[in-house]
Amino acid sequence: MRSIGETARDCGLSVSALRFYDRAGVLVPAWVDPVSGYRWYAPGQLDEARLLARLRRTGMPLADIRLVLAGWAGTDTDLVRQLLQAHLRRLEQGLSRARGEFSTLRALLDDRENPMTSLRTSSARSALASPELAAALDAVRFAAGTGPELPMLGGILFDLEGEALRLVATDRYRLAVARVPVTVHSGSPVRVLVPLPLVDAMRALAGGPEPVRLAVDGDRVTLETEGGRQVAGRVLDHEFPDYRRLVGLPAGRRAPVDVAGFREAVQEGPVRTGEVREEDGALYDVSVIEAGADGTVRVCDDGADGDGGRLAVNRAFLLEALDAGARERLVLEFGAPTAPLAIRRPDDEDTFSLLMPVRLDG
Repeated sequence: MRSIGETARDCGLSVSALRFYDRAGVLVPAWVDPVSGYRWYAPGQLDEARLLARLRRTGMPLADIRLVLAGWAGTDTDLVRQLLQAHLRRLEQGLSRARGEFSTLRALLDDRENPMTSLRTSSARSALASPELAAALDAVRFAAGTGPELPMLGGILFDLEGEALRLVATDRYRLAVARVPVTVHSGSPVRVLVPLPLVDAMRALAGGPEPVRLAVDGDRVTLETEGGRQVAGRVLDHEFPDYRRLVGLPAGRRAPVDVAGFREAVQEGPVRTGEVREEDGALYDVSVIEAGADGTVRVCDDGADGDGGRLAVNRAFLLEALDAGARERLVLEFGAPTAPLAIRRPDDEDTFSLLMPVRLDG
């Protein structure tokens, strides 16, 4: 007999998925311990679990999966072949429709005016406190994208307007925002996307006691200290997403955490392994966290049943966001199950990060 953990490891399904498929009557374990409720699988069920994992990856409906598994071991495989062929036709039709919609969307995008075009000729000068700029860069740098397929996310947005410079970074799965007060500003509002190598050079320059000056001239940005040291370079010729639409979330349940203790709980607590990020096939660990009615936050195991405010997130991303928060205490804000988790500073509402939730099997 194989334990549920061993079966999950060898078939490519998570433990939570195996539990779900047991409850759904799709893959029922050979024996369940009547005392502990622990599930055990017969050796022959491993091939069935691997077949189930393959069918799940194709997106086959659960009702069809149940029929495929029921007919797989039989001598008459006509039903299985017909079900596979029918699902393949559905996928092909769906792909054809999606291509048509994407073609229409590209045409609409081509017809739209690029609102950033006029900003390429804009100029602005601002004076900033160097330590505050360095802290803001540290608060958002971790969330910047690195994939070549989306170059518009491979930098940090500098949104300079009036008395504030807002820095924004996102890689689709997380987003970070920080605000730096501007002591002196001249020129028009500008939004420029600064590439990460130039951002890192700015961070190396910032942090000292003397103020720094940020200048934007068309497609060129410069950061200079009062002592004359400077870094400069061209901005990226891409339009960054409208981050204001991404951060306009309904208020959720807020729970304060002691960062050191919570970080240790995340690192040493239970994880769901084997989750796969669809676009690159990368494996990562998932932590399930829950905000209790008493305002406490805990890391849940697979079998935990909470009273609400439960969310699954990429564990590495959560740890990075806690570090970027740069406070001994932070506030976690839980919204709807499909809403991002917000990590906020209790003393600074303008600096925060968002983590997209992970959908768990079942």
